[in-house]
Amino acid sequence: MSKPKQTHIPVLMQQVMDLLAPQAGESFLDLTAGAGGHAGAILEFTMAPAKATLIDRDPEVISILRKKFKDTQILQSDFLSVSKKLIGQGKKFDMILADLGVSSLHIEKGLRGFSFLRSGPLDMRMDTSQALTAEEIVNTWSEADLADIIKRYGEERKSRQIARKIVAQRPIQTTDQLAAVVTKTYRIRSRIHPATRTFQALRIAVNDELNQLEKSLPLMLEMLAPGGRLAIISFHSLEDRLIKQSFKAATELGYEAEIYTLTKKPVSAAPDEIVLNPRARSAKLRAVAKIKK
Repeated sequence: MSKPKQTHIPVLMQQVMDLLAPQAGESFLDLTAGAGGHAGAILEFTMAPAKATLIDRDPEVISILRKKFKDTQILQSDFLSVSKKLIGQGKKFDMILADLGVSSLHIEKGLRGFSFLRSGPLDMRMDTSQALTAEEIVNTWSEADLADIIKRYGEERKSRQIARKIVAQRPIQTTDQLAAVVTKTYRIRSRIHPATRTFQALRIAVNDELNQLEKSLPLMLEMLAPGGRLAIISFHSLEDRLIKQSFKAATELGYEAEIYTLTKKPVSAAPDEIVLNPRARSAKLRAVAKIKK
């Protein structure tokens, strides 16, 4: 008997609601809408679907969002490109949210290639129209370049050994093949799967995630209306470090500072949420607001 399909559960839902504090009639921008869990909860409070804009890179996700949110602007784009576009249009928002986690819609489908627990092609593209895939990186990049991204984006201490084994086992075409190659590097198993960091590194490289985030953070702050709130959920230390640094710089401008922090430390999930939604274990939420003029 097959297991029932797990329903998507948005992480840190109550914490996001508390920090964004949606009010009736306010505008809202969700830069990584995914299945629309956070967006749906926020729009219940604002009751202003026409003043909301939902963004996602994945055309399949966009199709789901358009069926779920009939009267809301929905755009397929990465959040860096769309942030530049919205700023060019002079748009400002009362609330902005970015959940940087990989959607369960991606993880649950082996064909998308995000999970080492499901056999599928080495894809990992959030936007399936882009050219670069994980398979291209794994099978064509040099050993030195592979070792570099696995260490830099995966913070993997065995990056050189893993890169060496990958090159020796080429061609590698599926997620389970790659996971098996990486696993051979580890003699002693830890509580996390040996391939976790390598898969994270490849996904970040394929989707240019850290570069996108670093360049987008000041644009997110710029798009805040006076009194507006920005909340970002990250899932690993590289993302959280960029967010922390950006928020710190924005709040330390003396009398010229328009931004103030809503979270002195990152907000994490409570134990009961982690039991219900294990992917919330590594989630960290930071938020800032713009002063009212």
